Amino acid sequence: MPNNRVAILTGTGQGIGAGCAREMAKAGYKVSLMSPSDRSVKLAKELGGIGRAGSVLEVDDLQALVDSTMEKYGRIDAVISNMGHGGSVPEEIKTVGFDPDFDGPLLELSDELWHESLDMYVLNVVKLARIVTPIMIDQNGGAFVNISSMNAIEPRAPYPMSMLRATLHSFSKLYGDRYARHNIRMNNLLPGFCENVNLSEFARKSIPAQRPATFAEIGQTCVFLASDEARYITGQSILSDGGMNRAVR
Repeated sequence: MPNNRVAILTGTGQGIGAGCAREMAKAGYKVSLMSPSDRSVKLAKELGGIGRAGSVLEVDDLQALVDSTMEKYGRIDAVISNMGHGGSVPEEIKTVGFDPDFDGPLLELSDELWHESLDMYVLNVVKLARIVTPIMIDQNGGAFVNISSMNAIEPRAPYPMSMLRATLHSFSKLYGDRYARHNIRMNNLLPGFCENVNLSEFARKSIPAQRPATFAEIGQTCVFLASDEARYITGQSILSDGGMNRAVR
């Protein structure tokens, strides 16, 4: 890996995305950031990188992000896709933490919300991979890290849309299998509750670590998955949830 490593990150306006951007920059990456607001522009200025406002749902915005990155840096070593909720998530499923007796909507969710969430959680990664993969093939390597959710492994009633992230995990496995021969990897990072969540007492006690993750902790795992130290890991989904998920895989 060259010393002038470059990373594209989306969804970096705040929270986990901003945390990943800070840790990637701290690890020596030149960063190119995008989010719907101008917060990524401000963060990029702080980190000495490129920032732009744009939507991961728009191919033109993704292409512009890649083009500006290549124009300034001439390469892309890592792509970090951070996907938040779609704008139409009903109020009743924005509950902080979760309650074992929660009886939220499921069949009441609109087709439009399902399609929006598919675009947000899955197709934006596909679209960006289409643009960046030829660049990584030409430079003989690169890594994709998709920020997903622990709820993709164990679905929970308050977060029904996260089941679509399991589709992303399947895509990542197929992508990893197909492009490993070109030294290109794709993995998913699955955070649990993070420091921006005002956890209910029930939710906090449900975490074996007894606390939420810091954004820096998630960012540091992201750095590892993007690095040469993880060069033999591809097509995998890595939990960082303080032990909250109980399933043994």
